[in-house]
Amino acid sequence: MTEKTPTPPNRQDHHFDSSADSDEPAFDWMKPAPTTSTAASPAQKTPAQKTPATEDQVTAAGGSGAISGPSTGDAVTGGLPQAGSRADRKAAESAAEPGAPSSVATPANGAAPASGVTSGKGAPPTKAGPHFREPLPTSALHVRPPEDEVQRRNAERELAAKSKPVLPRVMQVALAVFYPVILLVLAVRAVTSPLFLWVEYNRPGFPGDGYGFSTDDRMTYGSYTVDYLGNWAGPRYLGELVNRSGDQLFKDGEVSHMADVKLVILSAFGAGILLVLLSVIAIIYLRRRSTGGVRRGFFAGSIVTLVIIIGLGVLAFLGWEQFFTEFHRIFFASGSWTFALEDTLIRLFPGQFWIDAGIVIAALVLLTAIVTMVLTWPTRKRRGLLPDDKPATNGVDGLAGTAESKA
Repeated sequence: MTEKTPTPPNRQDHHFDSSADSDEPAFDWMKPAPTTSTAASPAQKTPAQKTPATEDQVTAAGGSGAISGPSTGDAVTGGLPQAGSRADRKAAESAAEPGAPSSVATPANGAAPASGVTSGKGAPPTKAGPHFREPLPTSALHVRPPEDEVQRRNAERELAAKSKPVLPRVMQVALAVFYPVILLVLAVRAVTSPLFLWVEYNRPGFPGDGYGFSTDDRMTYGSYTVDYLGNWAGPRYLGELVNRSGDQLFKDGEVSHMADVKLVILSAFGAGILLVLLSVIAIIYLRRRSTGGVRRGFFAGSIVTLVIIIGLGVLAFLGWEQFFTEFHRIFFASGSWTFALEDTLIRLFPGQFWIDAGIVIAALVLLTAIVTMVLTWPTRKRRGLLPDDKPATNGVDGLAGTAESKA
């Protein structure tokens, strides 16, 4: 439709009535102030205007406290000026918010407010309707779990704090197991040496040879035998030896038995070297990962060594012949290690030699184990604990004791 469009003949012209202007506060200055309270007739009210009066729209005319029917809250009865209607609406909006105190219109003539409505201090707040509030995304973090769940988590946390890694414990056990074997191998190596032979053949009380070997002969032939156990030579090393008369020094059975002994001795030496290497690795690891782990491993190993040596010593003391026989049955075939009294091995290594060798081995191992146990005894200082009469001060002394017990 444009400006040149003709007006339809049947259209009625509407005349705007300024009395029905909007109730917005911007038009209050255009309205004359009414002298009496007049209520709009239902016919003049639009559907949007037919809203029930709120508590803030209570009339104050003569203190009667009556609500003047359905009203928009623009006019308050009782002769109040029209300009106050905007303040009333602001008060009603603030009262609708949660926690805001309700405002009640006070009559202009100072009369008491309507019954059931109070003003001034002590006025009860208006109860706002229920409002939906969306919980914050982190609101679940503030919810405490059940008490049994809390206790279970605390127990698991304490258990994890007190528990120790498995590998350091394995290293300590390995060190305790390897230590007695290493000591036994070292003691056997000390016995199978020319030095021990010389001490044995020259000590007072050692039985002589009834078939003609002197001390020098024993020392010479015995040194060949000991050297054979530690070198990589074959059986010919002993099989080709001859005595003063030119006869074969060792019989074939003796050479075969010494070959078996050499296999056992070299195997023991190889196992000892391997255990020494593993023990060095365990020591390095424990020094870096476990405070006092090396000390605990050697202490446990010394106890195990003492138990083994004491047990074997008791068995040997109760019956040396039986002990010697059972020992040979473990490593050698039956019948391959028994010889006559005139055979060279018996003349060089009589029964007293093996008794003395067993005593020396047990003494060396026992003495080393005792020294190790004394040096690694778990004193309070080595364990990082303070004396009973010295209270702890900020844990400084305890940390110093722990640092000292790393070895």
